[in-house]
Amino acid sequence: MSTMIFVNLPVADLQRSVDFWTALGYSFNPQFTDENATSLIIEEDHIYAMLLTRDYFKTFTKKEIADSSSAEVIIALSADSREAVDKLADTALANGGSVASDPQEFGFMYGRSFLDPDGHQWEVSWMDMSQMPETPVA
Repeated sequence: MSTMIFVNLPVADLQRSVDFWTALGYSFNPQFTDENATSLIIEEDHIYAMLLTRDYFKTFTKKEIADSSSAEVIIALSADSREAVDKLADTALANGGSVASDPQEFGFMYGRSFLDPDGHQWEVSWMDMSQMPETPVA
């Protein structure tokens, strides 16, 4: 059995988040969707983001919820091509997202980042592993 990943993210307006991710071409699992939460399908059977209303998110932790002025996590997604990176980032920006940082170009790797409407940072990147240098990029 392969490991499944569920990233849990607090959101201020669940419907706004659903509309945003639907515009980017993603879908949701209705079995895990109600007025408090929805399961964003990133990769069927493996990777999901649970979008939880802030009040519901609070029931899972004793910690304060980070606001959009601080960052605790950056979620990274791979893309099949440079064009796919641009398409996803441009669609995010056209539907309520904002630029998180400048595009990154390393020749063998290209990436862009955006903030979703709740300020969560998403990185989208494409890599040509056959062109990857032998020394680390960091």
